[in-house]
Amino acid sequence: MLGGARGFSGRWESLEPRPRARMLRQVLHAGLRTSFHALGRFVASHPVFFASAPVLLSILLGASFSRYRVEEDVESLLAPKHSLAKIEGNLVESLFPVNRSKHALYSDLQTPGRYGRVIITARKGSVLDPVHLDTILTLHSQIYQMQVTVPTSAFNYSFSYLCLHDEKNACIIDDIIRAMEEIQSARSTNGSVPVLHYPITQLADGRQAYIGHQLGGVQGWGPGGSVHGPRAGARGEGVRSARALQLTYYLQARGDLMDRVASQWEKAFCAELENFAALHPKLGLYPSTSSSLKMDFQFSSVLARRPLLASLGLCGVLAVLCCSMRDCVRSKPWLGLLALLSVTLSGLTAAGILNLTGATYNSTYLGIPFVMLGHGLFGSFEMLSSWRRTREDQHVKERVAGVFEDVMLRFSGSTLIHLMTLGLAASPLTNMEAVRLFCRTAALAVTISYIYMLSFYGSCLVFTGYLETGYRHGCFCRRVPKPDRLDSKPAWYRCLMYTRYQEETQNHQPPGVGHGSVPITNLTHTHTTHHPAALGHSCPAANSTHPQPHSSGGDPHPQDSHLLLGCVRHCFGDWITNTYVKPFVVLLYLVYISFGLMGFLQVTQGSDPSALVAMDTATVLYTRFYIYESAPYWNDSVQQDLLEYSKGFQRISWLEAYLNYLSDRNQSTSQPRENFTRTLRQAFLREPQFAHFADDIIFAERGQGEEPEFGGTTENKREEMSVLLDTLRRLSLTSRVRFLIFNPSFVYLDRYAAAVSSPLRHSLLAVLFLLGLSSLAIVEPLVSVWLGLTLLSVQFGVLGFMTLWGVELDCMSVLCLISALGHSADCSGPLLCGFASGRGDSRTRWVRVALERHGVPSLQTLLCYSVALVPVGSVRSNLTHTLFRCLTLTAGCSALHTLAFLPTLLTFLPPSKTRGPRQEGEGQRQAVECVEMNDSNTRVVDQITTV
Repeated sequence: MLGGARGFSGRWESLEPRPRARMLRQVLHAGLRTSFHALGRFVASHPVFFASAPVLLSILLGASFSRYRVEEDVESLLAPKHSLAKIEGNLVESLFPVNRSKHALYSDLQTPGRYGRVIITARKGSVLDPVHLDTILTLHSQIYQMQVTVPTSAFNYSFSYLCLHDEKNACIIDDIIRAMEEIQSARSTNGSVPVLHYPITQLADGRQAYIGHQLGGVQGWGPGGSVHGPRAGARGEGVRSARALQLTYYLQARGDLMDRVASQWEKAFCAELENFAALHPKLGLYPSTSSSLKMDFQFSSVLARRPLLASLGLCGVLAVLCCSMRDCVRSKPWLGLLALLSVTLSGLTAAGILNLTGATYNSTYLGIPFVMLGHGLFGSFEMLSSWRRTREDQHVKERVAGVFEDVMLRFSGSTLIHLMTLGLAASPLTNMEAVRLFCRTAALAVTISYIYMLSFYGSCLVFTGYLETGYRHGCFCRRVPKPDRLDSKPAWYRCLMYTRYQEETQNHQPPGVGHGSVPITNLTHTHTTHHPAALGHSCPAANSTHPQPHSSGGDPHPQDSHLLLGCVRHCFGDWITNTYVKPFVVLLYLVYISFGLMGFLQVTQGSDPSALVAMDTATVLYTRFYIYESAPYWNDSVQQDLLEYSKGFQRISWLEAYLNYLSDRNQSTSQPRENFTRTLRQAFLREPQFAHFADDIIFAERGQGEEPEFGGTTENKREEMSVLLDTLRRLSLTSRVRFLIFNPSFVYLDRYAAAVSSPLRHSLLAVLFLLGLSSLAIVEPLVSVWLGLTLLSVQFGVLGFMTLWGVELDCMSVLCLISALGHSADCSGPLLCGFASGRGDSRTRWVRVALERHGVPSLQTLLCYSVALVPVGSVRSNLTHTLFRCLTLTAGCSALHTLAFLPTLLTFLPPSKTRGPRQEGEGQRQAVECVEMNDSNTRVVDQITTV
């Protein structure tokens, strides 16, 4: 990313810093380039060490996977770390300790330790039908008698040993089970079947039992099918049917042994329910345990193992193709695989460090390989592109040093952006533990990947350079036969071994030296080199005094360039800079901004933990199970109850609006069901001001000739829970009665919006601060401005389009947005630096040159990155779906800006390309005397240089 440009001229000279500041900047540029040049020579002089040391270190640290640990506390990861809801939860737990209670707590005041829970539904009929009732009691008996063992104990543990006890030292069992046992006993003895009331019923021992949370979809025998309270004593007013039943089994978990036994019992509980559901297809079973969220959250990593390997394989195949060309000697297919190997080794090293430091793993770490992959591939393709622009008659050490001098400053700048964004998000300022741990680990991985790119991949470039110098095949490493021997080979062999062998021997051998001659040493002429002041500038020809934008200067054989470079050079560059195409690109950008703004205005927070777990798991099935609860809204008492419940809350209620509608027309609000429903459907919902309420009402069609039932729905349940929390908290501060508000969901809701968005804001501010600082010290000011605007535009587009794609703003999407800053800087930074570094000719010409030099590596990175994402999209997990969508949008938006928007906008926006007067001292040449040692067989030109 980091780079500079020559002094501005013409109308942009006003932006040029003072001469003294410019001189200091030139000294800094020259010092950094010289340092990377020396580093490149040092790596090229010791390639064996730099190739073997990272491999050995990765193997040693990889052995630490015996200490691999998975994060157990999911709540600490996904809930805001500092919130009032956690303090309230601790207070509730101290006041109402479930594990020490001698009485049943019918509502989940807090997370009740270890438990097993199941929702049972009837595929047809009611769960209280005799056949279903007997089946449910059979299931309860099997669960009660189920036994488990642990490796450290020889005892068998059943539910009676693990259960919570009441004051009579008996296991606490849901009262609905006792009521069902009484009904079954009465039926078996042909006795009077007891009446089951809702929500409070009376058991045989005279105790009043609340079963409101244990039955769902209840229909009563009262007038109109309404459900009456416990004070209605008529026998005909009991429960007629119920669509769902919930059973809960609370366990003790005191001590380490009991906790391990309870954990084993929960696993056996889920297995037992799975087997029972297979034998009884007429019932639907939806289990959940205290470990379900943790297991289902980590299960995404298990599901993603094979797709990640497939991603690595597909990316490897495409990387090989991107590094290949027709010329078998200059083709570098192994460098594509070695780039992936470098990323893999750095990931293994980072994982080993985490294991040794006692860190734990969680499923959000699935995004880290893609952060490393995008950044590592960008560096490798940039190095390969720079290698192809070096002189082939130079020694390998000089070519590698030139590559380091040309690429590593930009690569270091993009790495610094990654570390700045991730580092600030990993600071204590972040209130979300999952975000903090992800960014800390990703920053470590990116740092190691950068070091391995300098050492391991740099040494691999040295080895492949020696293969190229020795005229060896780029894939098979076999020496390519000379043209006179190749002519006698078959056509397929000549095609496989195609290279410009004869041209090179004629062009680079000194006069009088033929094939097969003994290597000799020649004293050659004194030549000069030009050292440009621009840090980000890469001269097309190493010895050119006046660098021209023509790419042919850097590649004397354009006919043998690989496919992507040829397409960009001959087709895409001319097309994207065409005068008639520019208006359409600008229009496309306006459409991009419009849709991004549309999505940005609809961003919603995703505080539901079930959105981050694997699909088809207990957590998702249990959470998404919807019990359709029809209510007799035409009943006056029900209307009063609903209005009383919602008193004091800001709301837009269809029921309240409908009742006011009836009152304004002097109609009674308490009507028969047929009249109430008919007026609602045919009059109220057809009024334009009330038509929007149609989405809030579900009508369930009944039999022919019968009126439909209907029930209310809530579209944004999490937002309503957040509003409920804020409303109740305000009431707790103004009420004369001191009360506490708590629900397990409040832990994930309280201050969630601020906790999940603050790391993104901090990272964005860190990048802008870094770009502003670099504009004063290193980077050309307008490059920083352009790059900052590009990052904002990419971030805005990804955030808007992910909302339109159905992705909420949760911790996983925020992690992707943070990594998108570094990814877009990788793709766009070199293009901007390459464009700004040029002087002379037109903007259009330099846009084409920048696309050839830096647009092609960015395109290669985006192609490999996108292909690697494809297998991840097939994983059945909400977390990986969020990851796939956000990273796909990141790649797409970055590609649009790098390959379309920036090349078009730069053709008519600053900086200027007008050549100004040459500054004093600029462009001076240094006389360099070289003694060249030419080897006619290997094309090695070893230079003994004196200045």
